[in-house]
Amino acid sequence: MSLSSHVRTLGRGPGRSRSLTQDEAFDAMSLMLRGDAAPEAVGALLMLLRMKGETAPEIAGLAAASQARMPELSMVDLDWPSYAAGRTRGAPWFLLSARLVAQAGHRVLLHGWNGTDAKVRAGLAAAGIGTAHTPDELSRLLDRDRIAYLPLETAHPDLFHLLNLRAVLGLRSCINTVCRMLNPGAAQSSVQGVFHPSYRLLQAHAAALLNWDNLTVIKGGGGEFERHPGKEIAAFGLRRGEVWEENFAPRPHAPRRLSSTTSPDLRVALTETPITAFETDIIIGTAALALDCLGVREPDAQARALWEGDCQRVCSAALG
Repeated sequence: MSLSSHVRTLGRGPGRSRSLTQDEAFDAMSLMLRGDAAPEAVGALLMLLRMKGETAPEIAGLAAASQARMPELSMVDLDWPSYAAGRTRGAPWFLLSARLVAQAGHRVLLHGWNGTDAKVRAGLAAAGIGTAHTPDELSRLLDRDRIAYLPLETAHPDLFHLLNLRAVLGLRSCINTVCRMLNPGAAQSSVQGVFHPSYRLLQAHAAALLNWDNLTVIKGGGGEFERHPGKEIAAFGLRRGEVWEENFAPRPHAPRRLSSTTSPDLRVALTETPITAFETDIIIGTAALALDCLGVREPDAQARALWEGDCQRVCSAALG
């Protein structure tokens, strides 16, 4: 089937158009990733999906086709995508949270692309997280540190090209959501942040169609999986394959924005001033949500104990 047939399905007009099935979405993405489609048809399909609003079967089909074209990588316990632009957030404290989860003995794979925002990648070294550009590098980092970061542009160049069409089309597309739904290391658990709350249920339902086991999706700091400790957090996703949701109570803090915390440069934030109680609770609270997704009992207590044992090492490493 050609991509134009899928464009026709989406764009016939009122009363005649319909959403793609999961299989049709798989076929459409396969055509786009192979380069077997005219660029005009690619743009038309992505913008029709945006105007209509993506469905869970469409996201599941697009993500499954994208996953099928990834190389085989080392398996991990927790998948942690990072694809937000970061305009409304401060330093990427969630990187330290991910590191705590790895120190608890879980293999963690971060992957992503943040557009022109450099805060996340600049913060990787300060958090003690290595970057892998090949499957062998990834395997070595995971064996050594139990955590690694995988850049989308080297892990999946064809999907990266589709994501970067935002610069041509002038609008984000469903590819942003598809990237979050990748699971490069075949993890049984995944944590995801979104900026728009409506995507929490969309991604949860798509994960169920993909037969995932455990997933936690939150409206996080700047669209990342990062918990604001002063707000109640509504979490959606899966537990053992079943649809799940839960509210997590806030901790007592004065109202403030994540973007108002210290320097956006994680290394500078760790060295210029003492880490405040608010930022400590960002790190601990985010790690606790991730540990909860992994099925850890008493995740808050474990996350706090891990941070208390690691805080001085992190700050010292940033100074070095």
